[in-house]
Formats: sequence, C-alpha cells, structure tokens
Amino acid sequence: MKTTTSITRRTLLGTGAAASALTLATPSLLRAQSYPDGNIEVYIPTREGGGADRNFRAFSSIWKEKLGTDFEPGFYPGASGRVGYEIYMGKAEPNAYSLIFGNMGPEVLNWAVQEPKFDINDYFYFGRVDTDPCCVFVGAESPLQSIEQIVEEGKKRTLTVGTSRMAHPASIGILALGEETGAKFNLIPLSGGKNTVAGAVTGEVDFSVLTSGSVIAAGDSVKTVLIFGENRVGEALDNAVSINDAYGMNLPEMLSARAFGIHRAAAEEFPDRLDILQSTFDQTFEDPGLMEAYVASGGTPEYLNKGGVDECAQFVKDMLELGARYKPLLTGA
Repeated sequence: MKTTTSITRRTLLGTGAAASALTLATPSLLRAQSYPDGNIEVYIPTREGGGADRNFRAFSSIWKEKLGTDFEPGFYPGASGRVGYEIYMGKAEPNAYSLIFGNMGPEVLNWAVQEPKFDINDYFYFGRVDTDPCCVFVGAESPLQSIEQIVEEGKKRTLTVGTSRMAHPASIGILALGEETGAKFNLIPLSGGKNTVAGAVTGEVDFSVLTSGSVIAAGDSVKTVLIFGENRVGEALDNAVSINDAYGMNLPEMLSARAFGIHRAAAEEFPDRLDILQSTFDQTFEDPGLMEAYVASGGTPEYLNKGGVDECAQFVKDMLELGARYKPLLTGA
C-alpha cells in the first residue's frame, strides 16, 4: 500500500522544529568534520635530535597521512623535562591543536620527586608509541666488563654513574641494586642520552645507565651488562641478564615509554577531536610504513608497542608509586 503525506502548516512546522533540533544537537559532528583544519603543535620536553625527537618524527611521518595535517614540533629542554611540561600546561591552548610528546617513565617520576606547578591530573597520555627497558652499560675499553665487577668495585669505592636525568627509571634501577648489594653509586646527570653514552665511552664516569634503545644505537662502543627488565633483543644487548634473575630481586620493569598527551580540558570540551586523534593513531600502527620509518630512525623493532589511555594511565600510576618508594634514594643521591 502506498502512503502519501500531505504538507500542511503543522507538518511544515514539525519538520522545521526537527531540523532546528538536529542542528543544535550536532555541533560536535560539524566540528569533527572540520578537524583538523590546521597543523598540530607538539611540545617535546627534550632537545632536538634526541631519542624522543627521532621517535616523534618517525611516528608523525605516518600519522600525518591518516590525520590529514602536519605536526609542528617545538623543543623545550630543561630541568629534566619539567620546563616543557610547564610551558605546555601554562601556555598551550587546550583545544586539541596542541599535544605533548613525552617520555612517561622519567617525566612522571619528576612529579613524584617534586610536584609541578600544575595539577598532574590536568593532562593525560592517550597514545603510547614504545616501551624501552633500561640497562647498565660500560664503555668498550672500560676495565669494568661485567655487572659482577661493577658491584665488587662499588663495594671498595663509590663509583660514578652517568644518567640522562636524575629522576629516571634507570636511576632507580641502579640505586636499588646498590641498596641490595651494598655497592656505592653516585649518580651524575649528564643531560640527555648522547651525553650519557659519551660519559661511559670516554671514561668521564665509571659506567652509565640509560634506556636500552639508545645503547643499542651506540653499537660496539659500549657493552651492556645488566637489564632492568626483560632482554627482548638478545645479542643486541650482549645477552645481558635481568636484575631480578641476576640478584634474586623483585624490581618492577624499569621502562622508558614515549607517548602523546593532551589537556584534559581539551578532551572534555572536544571529545570528537580526541576520537579523531585516537582513531588515526590506531590506524598509524596498522600501516606497515610505520615500522619502516621507526627502524630507519634508529628504533628497535621489538620496542614499538602501541598503548592507549588505559595502558598509559596504569603506567603513570606505577611510575608514581615507584617514585614514592624510591624518592629517598633519588633525592639522597
């Protein structure tokens, strides 16, 4: 049976009312269709050319194709990453056109050691790119060529230990080892991964601790002697054993994990924009080109590891708990 509808004043008014209601109800849809209509600023709280920069450029080279816009990085090194976060939280507009790309491990530990000027709940990480276990390494010409030699020597004298920044998972790992064995270690912040590697190679420090991806990139100039977690790459880290296996400890895995973060206010005001960021982030991981770009930038394939809001939140929680637990060791170092 065919049904017809006659257009009367009542039906016309009803249609107009419905259209008006639809228009009022869909501002987020309209905004989503136009987002992004400009480049995305990314605040990186370390210097240009470092591991975070290389990681960011590799990931964003694929992500920008999915998102349909480009990323504009800005580098804000200083105070072990605190400067970049303070600028992002204090000056960047919370509109989803500005993100922060940080190393969750050491940077969250910062907040455990010394609270920032902003509320740490006012931002959150929504996209983790990698997980990189920390390690202990020496220069290839160092007289100390094993973790056993390091511990024994550390019982005789205080050894200097290069670290990229004081509040770092690797710093916690080596101080916990000293606490366990009685070896004495003095942490020396060398400001960044390159300087930390160079400190061990040149003998400026007795040995260094750092994320293992940077150590792998240093090649034969260094030797890895202990992992603060699982050795997923075998010979690339000289088949070094984990601290828990070597010393019967139960230390949580000490990781660097780089991730994109956003203002919580932006996520609450523009949930549609966050949805677009998250969906295109996921699409980036599905693109085979990401692994190619990541490896070409010096990344370790085994460390490329996607994580979302829940995984990042759990990691932040773990880091804050570790920071509280080892704060006396870090501040007393």
